[in-house]
Amino acid sequence: MDNDGPYYNEFTQGMTIPSLPPVTVTEADNVAYRMITGDQHLPSADRALYGVISGQGSATTGMVYPSLAMQYSIGQTTNATRRAIANLYYRSVRILRSVEVGETLRTTTTVLGLADSRPKGDAHRGKVWLGIETVGDNGPVVQYERCALVASRDGSPGHADEIPGPSDPVPLSELTGLVPDWDLGPLPRTPWTVGEEAADAMRDHVDLAPSLARMTFNQAFVHRDATASIYGKRLVYGGHVQGLAQASLSRVLPGIASVVAWDGCDHVGPAFEADLLAFRHKLVDELAAGGGRLMRFEIRAAVVDAEGRPGDDILVWTPIVFAP
Repeated sequence: MDNDGPYYNEFTQGMTIPSLPPVTVTEADNVAYRMITGDQHLPSADRALYGVISGQGSATTGMVYPSLAMQYSIGQTTNATRRAIANLYYRSVRILRSVEVGETLRTTTTVLGLADSRPKGDAHRGKVWLGIETVGDNGPVVQYERCALVASRDGSPGHADEIPGPSDPVPLSELTGLVPDWDLGPLPRTPWTVGEEAADAMRDHVDLAPSLARMTFNQAFVHRDATASIYGKRLVYGGHVQGLAQASLSRVLPGIASVVAWDGCDHVGPAFEADLLAFRHKLVDELAAGGGRLMRFEIRAAVVDAEGRPGDDILVWTPIVFAP
C-alpha cells in the first residue's frame, strides 16, 4: 500500500486494510501511558491488587490499562485513515476482556461502507465506515466500529452506502456477559446516584500528543504534520482526549475494575497541544452485576479559555464501567 493513502476514492466495500505491526504490550508501555494521561486505574497500577481481585494471586503478570489497550487497537486501524480529515465517531464498542502485560495485540480492519460527502470547494471527501477486531494471545480483546471522514485524491466516486450514526445505548442487562468474574472487595466504592453529575476539580492540559500517536503507530497525517491540517496546526488525536477523560474518571471513581463497553465516543470539536481541559461525569444508568455495578456514564470534555471558563464541549464519551 502506498503510504500516502489510501484516499477515499481508493477504498472498496469489503476490503481488508493491510495491518500495522502487532504490538507486545510491556510494563514500560503502561508507565509511558501513565506519564501521558495520569490514568489512576488501580488494577493496572498495582500488580498485587490485580492478582487479588482477578484470583490469580502472585502468579499474575499484571494488567494493561484498559484505555491503553484501546489506544493500540485504534492505532492499528489507522492504515485506513492516514488521510483522515476527522474521526467522526466510534460505535458499538465491546471490550471482551482485560489484557495482560506481555500479550501481543493484532488488529483486523474491514471496510463496511462508503458514502460521498459534499465537496468543500475543490476538496472532495467521504465517510468510511470500518469494522474492527483486536485479538491478543489469550483470544479476542475488543470489537467495535468507527467512522472517519477521509480526503479523496480524485473527485467523488459516487458511493452512497447507508452508514449508521453513533450507536444507541443498549440495556445494561445485555452487557452482563462482559463482566469479569472478579472479587471487587479490595476496591473502594464511591456512592453515586443515577442522574448525578460531578465535575472533576482537577483540570488537565494536553501534552506529548505526537508521542502518543507515535507510540500507538497512529498514521493520521494531521496528528504529526501541521501542514496536513485544515487548522494550520497539528490536530490532537481524539483518543488522546478520551484517554485524559478516562484518567479523570479514575480520579472521581477510583474503584473502577474494568471498562466493558462504549455506547459511543464523539469528537465534536478539535483539540490542540497545550489545551486545558475540564471534565464532567454524569451517571445515566446503573445495574447490579457480578458482585458490583455496571455504571453507564456520559463524560464531556471542554476546552478552558484564558479566563478559566470552559467553552463548548469537544468530547462526548459514553462508557460502561464495572465497579463496586
